[in-house]
Amino acid sequence: MSLVKEKMAEVIQSQPEDATYEEIMRELAFERMVERGLQDSRNGRVISNDDMERQVRA
Repeated sequence: MSLVKEKMAEVIQSQPEDATYEEIMRELAFERMVERGLQDSRNGRVISNDDMERQVRA
């Protein structure tokens, strides 16, 4: 099984038995967002808090 399928299966299995489709999809999306953020950080694609604040205010 690919790493992607393994991670998806792990997230799904960690959900409670009565989890809805929407709750599971939300958890899968959250997991993906976290992974993308970590990849960006590892690859140096980050900006300072001050720069982010300036972008938000613009």
